[in-house]
Amino acid sequence: MARIILDDGTETTELSKIQQRLARIGITLQSWPAPAGERAQTLLDQKALTDDEKAELLKSVDNRFEELKRDKGYQTRDMIVIHEDIPNVAEMLAKFDRIHYHTDDEVRYILAGRGYFGFVEPDGKQFMLEVVAGDYINVPAKTEHWFELLDSTRIKAVRYFIDTSGWTPVYTERAMADSFA
Repeated sequence: MARIILDDGTETTELSKIQQRLARIGITLQSWPAPAGERAQTLLDQKALTDDEKAELLKSVDNRFEELKRDKGYQTRDMIVIHEDIPNVAEMLAKFDRIHYHTDDEVRYILAGRGYFGFVEPDGKQFMLEVVAGDYINVPAKTEHWFELLDSTRIKAVRYFIDTSGWTPVYTERAMADSFA
């Protein structure tokens, strides 16, 4: 279940309150069950996945992709699997731990692990959102945010795209709040 962490350290895990806060900046958060079944759980528990295993997990959530294609116009998807043994993982993650935006929506369906999105509100206030298995998040294009793993070393997520070229980060000059830096 998702959790919002405010810059003063207060937190909430109440989904309706989290959804309301996110909706103020156009973000959608839904709770979708992660793939079930013994084989799916085996794959989700593995640190790394082969391309065939990624395809197998993607197939297990085809219904979500079909829904997003029909309702939102998404054209393609892939699976990202991040773990501590990936060569240069710190450098890869460093591309996203500064405030930036994308020219396309950033859409993730977390299947395993957890990560942290930070967001900038119109008044400049910032907060973090912890996402975990079963969380679906749609961050609209041009929404200032950042992403980190923090205390987590692993995450498996489906990424959905209308146009993959719009996913390059555009960095802003805004600094992160001291409580998140």
